[in-house]
Amino acid sequence: MDSVEEMGPVDYLVIEFPGNRMTGEAFPLLVDLAERGIVRIIDLAFVRKETDGSVVALELRDLGDEVDLTVFEGASAGVLDQGDIDEAGNALEPGNSAAVLVYENLWAAPLARALRRSGAQLVASGRIPVQALLAALDATDETVPPGGSAAA
Repeated sequence: MDSVEEMGPVDYLVIEFPGNRMTGEAFPLLVDLAERGIVRIIDLAFVRKETDGSVVALELRDLGDEVDLTVFEGASAGVLDQGDIDEAGNALEPGNSAAVLVYENLWAAPLARALRRSGAQLVASGRIPVQALLAALDATDETVPPGGSAAA
């Protein structure tokens, strides 16, 4: 793995699959992003929250034959530990499973390097859920009269 000074921003996602239904439709898209150098998969783990609330890590072979995930074998760098698995499980409903993905945003690495060289540092980060953005845009549309402008 590159030195911290060379890396792009690193994010994580916990993606819940209700009722443990994992179709695999999105996984080729993730592979495509990695192959095109947009992201680098640092770690990928699968977890299940049992109906009693306990959380278990799953091996690829535990996910069944419905979805071919062999392309992800060896994708884990061991960054995620049991504490991370337990924390991801806290976000899940009992009886559901999830993929926990840690990835580097390679597309942003040149910008991140330039900012670090200039002495800048990240002091806050966040993500706006699409639903919240759409609601904000809808609210803005409602306050602007038809054919009008929000600026008066």
